[in-house]
Amino acid sequence: MNFSIEKSISILERTPAVMHELLFDLPEEWIMFNEGDETWSPYDIVGHLIHGESSDWIKRLEIILSDFTDKKFTPFDRFAQFNESKGKKMNTLLNEFKILRKKNIEILKSKNITDIDFEREGVHPVFGIVTLRNLIATWAVHDLNHLAQINRVMAHQYKSEVGPWKEYLRILK
Repeated sequence: MNFSIEKSISILERTPAVMHELLFDLPEEWIMFNEGDETWSPYDIVGHLIHGESSDWIKRLEIILSDFTDKKFTPFDRFAQFNESKGKKMNTLLNEFKILRKKNIEILKSKNITDIDFEREGVHPVFGIVTLRNLIATWAVHDLNHLAQINRVMAHQYKSEVGPWKEYLRILK
């Protein structure tokens, strides 16, 4: 599939609703457990997405679209959610994510991005030169990646309970 902003937005707009349907009011065993050391729970993942909405995607988009000569992105703290989400309930995080994403989609749409804009560049602290096209496509795929991760982590909670069917359940491998 070729990139389009409309296709990307169609994923970005749906992610909060998918997360809400999957995680809202679930027992803690589903949302607070992970797959082991140095892995994330669904709770951690939602916190990570919130941090990205507040400090990453739109800020980087604005750097790329700016007239600044220095287009370097600020490094993103991939672990900030552990402090920022502390003490909050999952339902609160889901609502916060929904509000932030709605606002960011409105900002994205308001930019009236052209085909020429998609080739504008910024400087990622690890990858170097990236385009606006790369950034927006990554934002959508980042959502899909974390949706898959949430499902995998949740499935892992029943890994020993499925018995011999584990052999047929790719998600548990």
